[in-house]
Amino acid sequence: MLKEYKSVTAVVGPLMTVEGVEGVTYEELVDIELQTGERRRGRVIEVNGDKAMVQIFEGSQGINLPETKVRFLGRPLELGVSPDMIGRIFDGLGQPIDNGPKIIPKMKLDINGSAINPASRDYPSEFIQTGISTIDGLNTLVRGQKLPIFSGAGLPHNNVAAQIARQARVLGTNDKFAVVFAAMGITFEEAQYFIDDFTETGAIDRAVLFMNLADDPAIERLATPKMALTCAEYLAFEMGMHVLVIMTDMTNYAEALREVSAARKEVPGRRGYPGYLYTDLSTIYERAGRIKGRDGSITQIPILTMPEDDITHPIPDLTGYITEGQIILSRDLYKQGIEPPINAIPSLSRLKDKGIGEGKTREDHADTMNQIYAAYTSGKDAKELSVILGETALSTADRAFAKFSDEFEARYVNQGYYTNRTIEETLDLGWDLLKIIPRTELKRIKDALLDKYLDGNR
Repeated sequence: MLKEYKSVTAVVGPLMTVEGVEGVTYEELVDIELQTGERRRGRVIEVNGDKAMVQIFEGSQGINLPETKVRFLGRPLELGVSPDMIGRIFDGLGQPIDNGPKIIPKMKLDINGSAINPASRDYPSEFIQTGISTIDGLNTLVRGQKLPIFSGAGLPHNNVAAQIARQARVLGTNDKFAVVFAAMGITFEEAQYFIDDFTETGAIDRAVLFMNLADDPAIERLATPKMALTCAEYLAFEMGMHVLVIMTDMTNYAEALREVSAARKEVPGRRGYPGYLYTDLSTIYERAGRIKGRDGSITQIPILTMPEDDITHPIPDLTGYITEGQIILSRDLYKQGIEPPINAIPSLSRLKDKGIGEGKTREDHADTMNQIYAAYTSGKDAKELSVILGETALSTADRAFAKFSDEFEARYVNQGYYTNRTIEETLDLGWDLLKIIPRTELKRIKDALLDKYLDGNR
């Protein structure tokens, strides 16, 4: 029988202290009844002797200390999962908000989960086609990978996220593919954009959406990515699906973590974030991957906005350490009207070499990827030089590289948010652009591939 306590001694922000408790455990779910009869939920985040600190999901407004009743439920926060979740929209705590029927769960899972055991991990090696040339061609996404998108305030990361959710698929397999989308701290307008986009394009038929809005309690924000990943783990490892998890915005998640840390009076770390920010982020990111002997997989694309476009800020800095690369959106390209404004030079996918080549994409992928990247960087350097010395000071090759740079941005990068290119179209476009450069300068591609693809003898 559950004990009921009326020994709330303090409320600070979203935190509540209960004294005289027995047998309470960390992460235990809590039922809170206010003096008005209103019920709220919380979870235990600290236990010290007979004192428990409870994090209240719906906020602490209106709590009367002597009249508040608290019950510890003896179980962690759980998500009821079922195949019927596909095509549905939930709030940040897993409650349906799309006016559909309640989910009848096949099982209930602890949302805290755990990172995949390194000994059980299978190496990511299968190409995922996003339909975006700058990702597929130059920074390839591989099944089971964690590849974040680094953005900035006002940049169109929401458009990129929606485009990937619509277009992503695993090539060469008939396995089922699903998208789990988690939004944290976004505005109502942004949430409606995602819902409308998924619904109108039909992407909702293979997606599960978890929406935590900006006016929802910050504490709920801490549970939202874990809810999404718990759903993804069920779909991947119980139902054998390939699951792409898109989480936006991880900066809002980290801000909520800092808010709770400050309320607990913890010693702050860099920029006021708690010292365990790295550990906390890793518990989310490391829930992606493949497991030996299991058909399913979880691929993650976390999206975060860099405060003041500062890539050395703790959130992108620590995210870069944990994940396998980054896709970076450029404010300069955005101002030029390029869509999507992905900056190919600092972007990186550390696992791209494992997901490309003959039998996965095409035999010429690796060579053209290296050559296009080298030509683009040479072209940017040549353009900078021409500003100082004038275009007449450039060599014939430099002028070709400068022209390639402009054409690359105009045709390769600037494809729009509703153009879904196959990997063959991306590679063929790359070859078409490389014709701008003299063949003698294409030093990163084998002669056999130049003979086969550059001259059109395919």
